[in-house]
Amino acid sequence: MPSYDDLPKTGLLRDRQIYPFFGIGRSTWWKWVKEGKAPPGIKLGSRTTVWRAEDVRQLLLDLSTDPSTDSTQ
Repeated sequence: MPSYDDLPKTGLLRDRQIYPFFGIGRSTWWKWVKEGKAPPGIKLGSRTTVWRAEDVRQLLLDLSTDPSTDSTQ
C-alpha cells in the first residue's frame, strides 16, 4: 500500500490514483463518496471525475488519527 508521502501535495487525482492509499477497491471508494465519507469529486466530463489532492490527503490524515474508523466498511 502506498504511503501518505507518495500522494501529491496539490493537483487533481483520478479514482484509480486514490483508492490504493486507503487499502480499498474502486467500488468502495465510490461508496464512500456516495455516503459522504470521502470528499465529493469534481466532474470534468460525463465519465471523468477528479478529486483535489489536498482533500484526499486530509481524508487520509483524518482516517489515520480516528481510532473508530474502519477502512473495510
